[in-house]
Amino acid sequence: MWYGRLGSTEAASTQTAELVEVNQRPPAARRSKLKLLLLFSVVFIVASAVSATLVFEIRTRASGGSEPAALHKKPTQALSRTCSITRFPTLCVNSLLDFPGAHGANERDLVHISVNMTLHRFGRALYVASEISNVNMNPLVRSAYEDCLELLDDSVDQLSRSLLSIAPPPAGNKKPVGSTHDVMTWLSAALTNQDTCTDGFAEVSGYVKDHMEERLKDLSELVSNCLAIYAGAISDDFSGVPTQNRRRLMEPILWCRKTVTARARRFSEAIKKVPDYSNRRTIIYVKAGRYEENTLKVGRKKTNIMFIGDGKGRTVISGSKNVFMNMTTFHTASFAATGSGFIARDMTFENWAGPAKHQAVALRVGADHAVVYRCNIIGYQDTLYVHSQRQFFRECDIYGTVDFIFGNAAVVFQNCSLYARKPMPFQKNTITAQNRKDPNQNTGISIHACRILATPDLVSNISIFQTYLGRPWKLFSRTVYMQSYINSHIHPRGWLEWNTTFALDTLYYGEYMNYGPGGAIGQRVKWPGYRVITSPVEASKFTVGEFIFGSSWLPSTGVAFLAGLSV
Repeated sequence: MWYGRLGSTEAASTQTAELVEVNQRPPAARRSKLKLLLLFSVVFIVASAVSATLVFEIRTRASGGSEPAALHKKPTQALSRTCSITRFPTLCVNSLLDFPGAHGANERDLVHISVNMTLHRFGRALYVASEISNVNMNPLVRSAYEDCLELLDDSVDQLSRSLLSIAPPPAGNKKPVGSTHDVMTWLSAALTNQDTCTDGFAEVSGYVKDHMEERLKDLSELVSNCLAIYAGAISDDFSGVPTQNRRRLMEPILWCRKTVTARARRFSEAIKKVPDYSNRRTIIYVKAGRYEENTLKVGRKKTNIMFIGDGKGRTVISGSKNVFMNMTTFHTASFAATGSGFIARDMTFENWAGPAKHQAVALRVGADHAVVYRCNIIGYQDTLYVHSQRQFFRECDIYGTVDFIFGNAAVVFQNCSLYARKPMPFQKNTITAQNRKDPNQNTGISIHACRILATPDLVSNISIFQTYLGRPWKLFSRTVYMQSYINSHIHPRGWLEWNTTFALDTLYYGEYMNYGPGGAIGQRVKWPGYRVITSPVEASKFTVGEFIFGSSWLPSTGVAFLAGLSV
């Protein structure tokens, strides 16, 4: 592998170097570093939030506002109206009453204040949760605990950017950090993070779980309230999907043409050499070979990294982590990326744990504006974890059995092949398991102009093993298949229940102009939330241009894409 910053893919491919296996940092060193990172993060976040609060308080005092002594006894009309549109109105009122500036604020200002208050809660939760990092934990508890700290840290960052985008801008600063769709994405991701944290502790018990549940109490509901308040204050229709395409306000990515002479022997060393929060595209070329990794990770601070391999099946990053090793599903990924602007192309990501090991992730992506291009993603159960934020997959081959594309990103798959494999005895294949938890989240899985296929071992056993397009992991699950070829291995009902009647009237599952022997809709499920989409206007909401606003950020990646339903 070679690390460098270059102006072209061709230049990157001229350099090679050998890789060795990446070893985990000893637990004690990892925890020590984690505590330092958390302390820095919390100090920075609290300082940012306090600054934003002071801006609002100065405005309030300048206009003659004052704070009464007993705020908790009587909310204002503006506060009551604002909280009435949330899913948790009592919590909304109680959490805002005593927060600085809330009592004298109008409904527009309460949008900013609700995010500010939630950011304070998350910063405090991250700090107090880190207090037990040195407690002795079994491997599964430690896995869930470390997931939560990472996810809390990510949420604090997303809430901070949201706050800076919607707070009153300082004098002379005319450019917000992000657009309307950015804020909805970041708030949606913060809610998904908290949901993932909670799921990680579902199978454990004891002191650590009790401590975390107490410290994280109400955080999901607070973010949900922020989403509702923000959605209610803007003109876009976020009850379903965005209806406008506002271009993201961002600087163009710069391609640095300076070659770095030092070569990294390991993936982790190469990633470390990338500057934090860089707006320049950094290329890491990985020559042909099989690289057995103990979870390779591109963290949130490592932005705009592009991994380039020598092609599908030639450059292979593999692992075998699985939930039978006493770790969370989130922890099992062979490769994970959360740094925005992440790109992977011409590679294979694999988890070879096998179907008997159940959840075993090959690739987990939680990066905003992420692209995976011309890659193989191979596993069985839970192969591809499209965790959160905006993602685009193009010309990829994805293999799996149970829920093999799952998560809560806003993601579009285009010109991809999705292969169902032969599962274990008595299992049913499900291609997707989308976990949208809140009706205001701008998330979902869109499968557009793809091929829904079966591997040879499944083709010869279609009468034994049933395969479905998806099932609802969470209450507002949302998945669509559009203009795709569907082969005969798909069951005529199309979709599978998660648990009896759960989510059948709140989900959104749609099919639009699919074809092939499995694309017939005559025997599809009759759920209230399922629909055959007949309107191009409705279908267009799930395209690259409207669902992930790709026309504003995909051109800089150099990856081909179709913005609408057709050319």
